[in-house]
Amino acid sequence: MKNLFVGNMSFQTTEADLRALFEPFGQITRIHIVNDRETGQPRGFAFVEMAKDDEAAKAMSELNGKEVAGRALRVNEATPKPERGGPRGSFGPRGGGGRGSGGSRGRGGYSTEDYRDSARQPREPRW
Repeated sequence: MKNLFVGNMSFQTTEADLRALFEPFGQITRIHIVNDRETGQPRGFAFVEMAKDDEAAKAMSELNGKEVAGRALRVNEATPKPERGGPRGSFGPRGGGGRGSGGSRGRGGYSTEDYRDSARQPREPRW
């Protein structure tokens, strides 16, 4: 089974349109058109999962660059989404952006030397 990324789609492209486009190349096991979380509108790309790798390869070579609804499709093998960190930590490729993970760093992410040498700013009252 191979998962294909289909990009640069018209926002009016439907699942039936994609099925009609890919079925001549082989069996389709799943089609997922990606929608925006907030608006529910299509984002212009989808994933098509095909049962056989050789059929997927043929679909990729034939459909990549093909003009559909005035737009040149981009069809290639989908790559796994990189893992995202949680709300704290895991910033950057090595992680370690959260609290308590900074070697000699003091409060607020400033090194202790820089913090002590800088002039303190007056604080706003809390009421």
